[in-house]
Amino acid sequence: MLAINPVAISIGSLEVRWYGILIALGIILGFMIVQREMLKRGMHPDLLTDMLIWAIPISIISARIYYVIFTWDYYRDHPDQIIQIWNGGIAIHGALIGAVITAVIFCKKRGVSFWKVADITAPGLLIGQIIGRWGNFMNQEAHGGPVSEAFKESTVIPDWIMNQMTIDGITYHPTFLYESLWNVVGLILILVIRRTLKMKRGEVFLFYVIWYSIGRFFIEGMRTDSLYVIGSLRAAQLVSVTGIVIGIAILLYRRYVMKVKENYDDKQK
Repeated sequence: MLAINPVAISIGSLEVRWYGILIALGIILGFMIVQREMLKRGMHPDLLTDMLIWAIPISIISARIYYVIFTWDYYRDHPDQIIQIWNGGIAIHGALIGAVITAVIFCKKRGVSFWKVADITAPGLLIGQIIGRWGNFMNQEAHGGPVSEAFKESTVIPDWIMNQMTIDGITYHPTFLYESLWNVVGLILILVIRRTLKMKRGEVFLFYVIWYSIGRFFIEGMRTDSLYVIGSLRAAQLVSVTGIVIGIAILLYRRYVMKVKENYDDKQK
């Protein structure tokens, strides 16, 4: 079976790739879900749109900056390629950092609670990541090391996925799939706990940060295309550990030191 063509549509010299289509689909679907929740929580209908006008381009830029920083040995000698984002080279951690910083500043300017907005947008972020990882599938990237024959014989992963993960005759672990499924479980848990548990404001978002970081830490250890800080220290694993520690620390501080009283579903600013 032939590999899936990463190019969805070709119009002359213009190529529209599945990667871009899936990223756009993730953003649109995430937007629809989050917008509905924001209206339900009594927030201004234009708030999310106004925030995304800033957050999306800034996230793309920060995702590129993150990638360039951790591959500086190459870009130091090829500075003209730093802005050539169309040739690949963005990192989701960089995008998330840029999005959070943008949201903090935006919410402060608008006089709304960042934690309330963050709680509402957390499921949308996961939806975008769940769908976006399939763009890596189309590009045959973000995979792990070669799988064993025993793995091939016992796996329940569909053949059409494993075929796409077979490159030059070698079949690799579909780590994009592992992360996508991990995020699906995280999304389900968020939807359940925010309706069944008495969550304080900010805790849904912090749960997202901790959950994603735990999964990313272990999945990153399987990948063959990691960015490195020093030696064998993977950048994504360092950021993931940082996210776990900071997430837990903020959660405990806000609940037991600050004693935050606002619940997730309150109508206040």
